[in-house]
This record gives sequence, structure tokens and C-alpha cells, in this order.
Amino acid sequence: MATFRAKILKVEIKELTTVTEMTDQLELIQQLYPKMTLEKYRSFLNEMIPHKYTQVAVFENEKCIGITGCWFSTKLWSGKYLEIDNFVVHEAHRSQGIGKMLTDFIEQKALQLGCTNIVLDAFTTNFAAHRFYYNQGYGPKGFHFVKILDENGLT
Repeated sequence: MATFRAKILKVEIKELTTVTEMTDQLELIQQLYPKMTLEKYRSFLNEMIPHKYTQVAVFENEKCIGITGCWFSTKLWSGKYLEIDNFVVHEAHRSQGIGKMLTDFIEQKALQLGCTNIVLDAFTTNFAAHRFYYNQGYGPKGFHFVKILDENGLT
């Protein structure tokens, strides 16, 4: 007889709306952006939050194990939309359903806000992210073109 063991996670998901709540999660953000400093993170958040930026985070025993930012706005082609941004699951907790928890939460939030769609960017070389997002029902709609003006300013 085969034995099956599953790790049962006791997690809490919550929306972060203040700079303090968000900067408390810097360690996880640094898995995505290793050069991110507390000062730079705080400065960016102070600029982003007034433009309807929040974060959604998954906590296990009060430790953040997954986080994503999201923007709520309106575009001419689609009306209201929610944009996923800076999505990261702690490397020790990947493939455990944390990412799905985040995307499910975002989808419910988007529906509550009356959004017509959810958008996101994934680097062209991030094949694991592509696979994850395809599995969550996302698909490419176009190209996001970028012209780098200051390499040193990138995180």
C-alpha cells in the first residue's frame, strides 16, 4: 500500500494597504528583486500607494510566504481592470498552492471592483511563471514593449 503525505498549510491571506505593512515584507520582495533596499522600497511605495496600489499577502505562522502587488485603474480599451505586479512566492513554499491562493484572491477582488479583466507582465524568459499563469487561465493579449533609459535605476 502506498503512503501519501500532504503538508496541510494553515495560512492567512490579507490585503496590505500601508507602507509599514508592505515594508515589513521586504525580505520576500528581495527574493524577486535582490538589490531592493528598504529606503528604495519605502520611497517607491510612497509614490505607488496614492495611485491605488495595494498588496495581497499569504502568511503562515505570521511569516509572509507569498505576496503580490495589485493596481486598480481604468483603460479606454477595457474599462476597469486590476493589474498583478511583483508576484513572488517564497522559494521554500513554491508548488504548494500559495500562488493559486493569491490569484484566486485577486480575481475575487477584481470582480468586486467591477473589473472587466486582470492583466500582468511576466518576463519573456520566466517560463515557470508563464506555465503558472496559463494554468490559472491567463493568456497573452499583446506585447509589453520596454525601452530602458537608466540601467542603474533598475532593481
